[in-house]
Amino acid sequence: MQVLIVKISSMGDILHTLPALTDASHVMPWASYDWVVEENFSEIPKWHPAVRRVISIANRRWRRSWFSKNTRQERYNFKNKIQSNHYDVIIDAQGLIKSAAFITHIAFGEKHGMDYKSAREGLASIFYHKRHSIKKQQHAIKRIRQLFSSSLNYPLPNTPIDYAISKQFTTKCDEKAYIIFLHSTTRFSKHWPEKNWRSLIKIISDAGYRIKLPWGTIHERFRAQRLIEGVISANVLPFLSLTELAAQLANAEAIVSVDTGLSHLAGALNCPNLTLYGPTDPRLIGSYGRYQKSLIAEDGNMRNLTVESVWKTLQLMLSKRIKNKYIVLSEPIL
Repeated sequence: MQVLIVKISSMGDILHTLPALTDASHVMPWASYDWVVEENFSEIPKWHPAVRRVISIANRRWRRSWFSKNTRQERYNFKNKIQSNHYDVIIDAQGLIKSAAFITHIAFGEKHGMDYKSAREGLASIFYHKRHSIKKQQHAIKRIRQLFSSSLNYPLPNTPIDYAISKQFTTKCDEKAYIIFLHSTTRFSKHWPEKNWRSLIKIISDAGYRIKLPWGTIHERFRAQRLIEGVISANVLPFLSLTELAAQLANAEAIVSVDTGLSHLAGALNCPNLTLYGPTDPRLIGSYGRYQKSLIAEDGNMRNLTVESVWKTLQLMLSKRIKNKYIVLSEPIL
């Protein structure tokens, strides 16, 4: 059996799809799975052992020059790749009109997705042969697991989620224990104030830990440099690929993050991770997995999360780490 998965973005959404693929690969190990994904995130599906082929799409880049010669050629090549196989099942886990119309629609095979009331954009369902009713008020991971089980006709497993990617990033580092701060996110309302980050960095440095700050854009790099100014034990990482960054996360003593795609990566890697939430409801799309802890700002305002409350929670996580008695700290309340 050949299965095509359509989940093109964003980072968190792609990571949320991995446990469903693990379910399917356990029930149907003989099947082969291809995955369509945005080129910037093409590394992620490759980490899963069940993925045979990753087909990259460049919608974000193509939109800037949709009718140029190069873009038209790339779109033509993409269509040929999609249509080079006849799939037994095509699962559109994106649930958007753009994914259904421009990707799922052109693929050959039986097309599955959420029905009008379940999909993120209900009109996307008109492009599917089989439409599945999936309850909305539950975490995205559970929704996608249900979609896969309905599309591939197997009972939904009653087992803990398994992203199936952590083992390849668990090499031990010889360097001194470090903590990673995932300080950047796209929405301003999800940011924690810089003065709070600086205070926390000073506290953690005085406690004897090294601190590492990654970045993805020039703006984020400048921000990271401001945060660690004057702190000898903190450093800004060089620009890293997702695979290189995953290795850094996997070997950290702990991670403190805002609501960003990388916080979901920490969850997928079973990294001890404390996520600070403002306007986001973590019950539906929050970091999900082992060793995940959340602090939710009162009234959705990140300024209401104090340095003291973050440090107190982080200390508890680190003490469990040191005693080698880690348990599941929390998962979203569903």
